[in-house]
Amino acid sequence: MTDIAFAWSALGGDAALLPRITTVVREGVLPARLPVRELARTCVGACALAAAELGALRAGLAEVPEVRVDDGAVAAAFHSERHLRVDGREPVTFAPLSRFWRTADGWVRTHANYPHHRERLLRALSLTADASVETMAAVLAERPAAEVEETVYAAGGLAVALRTPEEWATHGQGIAVAARPLVERERLDSAPARLRTPVETAPLLPAAGLRVLDLTRVIAGPEATRALALLGADVLRIDSPRLRELPDHHADMDFGKRSTTLDLSTAGDRRTFEELLARADIVVTGYRPGALDRWGLSPELLAERRPGLVVAQLSAWGAYGPWGGRRAFDSLVQVATGIAVTEGSAERPGALPAQALDHGTGFLLAAAALRALTDQAREGGSRVARLALARTAHWLTGGTEPTGDGPQPTDPRLAAPWLTETDSPLGRLRYALPPIRFTSGPTDWPRPPGRWGQDPARWEPDDGASRPGPPL
Repeated sequence: MTDIAFAWSALGGDAALLPRITTVVREGVLPARLPVRELARTCVGACALAAAELGALRAGLAEVPEVRVDDGAVAAAFHSERHLRVDGREPVTFAPLSRFWRTADGWVRTHANYPHHRERLLRALSLTADASVETMAAVLAERPAAEVEETVYAAGGLAVALRTPEEWATHGQGIAVAARPLVERERLDSAPARLRTPVETAPLLPAAGLRVLDLTRVIAGPEATRALALLGADVLRIDSPRLRELPDHHADMDFGKRSTTLDLSTAGDRRTFEELLARADIVVTGYRPGALDRWGLSPELLAERRPGLVVAQLSAWGAYGPWGGRRAFDSLVQVATGIAVTEGSAERPGALPAQALDHGTGFLLAAAALRALTDQAREGGSRVARLALARTAHWLTGGTEPTGDGPQPTDPRLAAPWLTETDSPLGRLRYALPPIRFTSGPTDWPRPPGRWGQDPARWEPDDGASRPGPPL
């Protein structure tokens, strides 16, 4: 069941804090056969409670602030990439070659939003760079779905064959995912307890003065770091200068953050990264398992160089099983795990009403980092938390029978109270407000996104907003 008690327990939280949460239920948001609204509400609630708990600890409050979860705000946030407007322009969410395709024996879904993924997909299918949708459709219609999946993945592209829930349950990766906890938590060493105590702030910012290195892309990882930025952290997003982010993803997901580029293959940029790491409190990673290890960015090696660090790791399939080294996105995980069959029809596969695996896992990832900070302040130790989109999918699909008529469009009027606008270096932005709400907590990000990659690769100067506190 996608209930808050299960999620809070998976995060290592104290069940006695659950009564601090109240929920505003709104019908008609995130309609689906699977309990998407309940999952979304739970993930946001867990994140807000983790923030309130840490804030109370750091500020020395006797009681954890009350948390309020509103289904309307949650649904707006889970659709944030759709609600975004840049100078009135609607965002580009999926490229023409990112879609379902009929194959000789079923369906396959591809992802080609990024130029390098599009190039690899076309090369794997022996198609030219200017191949049309019609040309690709004709090629795929003659090939088995499983063959397309393996051929494209072997070329570094992204394609997943449609599977039923039953087929996924017997697949090697499905079996491996089901055997893992929703949130994998580990203490890496015996670093002493460390608590950075903020001076009085209004509103209370649980992560004030904390420094976050954001090594994530697309939605789930940036959702987590966007939440940490809301809560007062100095979040510095780092990308490779050779791997640009899509402009609309950046405009939506990088509120409250700064953005820079570093090439870790160069000595100068590597030295800069190590200087940043030496003062970081949290590192959040969202690349496929093992992709960052060659740069010494595994949790164990990071903690060796920065004792007391919290590392929050996100992957698509988990760092285990036959697909442990593969990359994927929310839409592809839905296809593999049977969600697309459950939410589809006899004529065509379907999809969840929002990219709920991305957004939900992102809020859980932020919650895991916040809870790790709370545990660390009390018990010490460098910490690592690991989450996977496929494990969140297993949580969503387990324990309940699908109901209803499938995903339906959410009435856009329901989102209006949680949409606002601001000027930014990118233009006039319409965006969804954050759904994380607790007594005396923040209600909006401190700043809009700036230009991608244009901020200096350094921490913002200390301004007295935080100071090292004594160990608990």
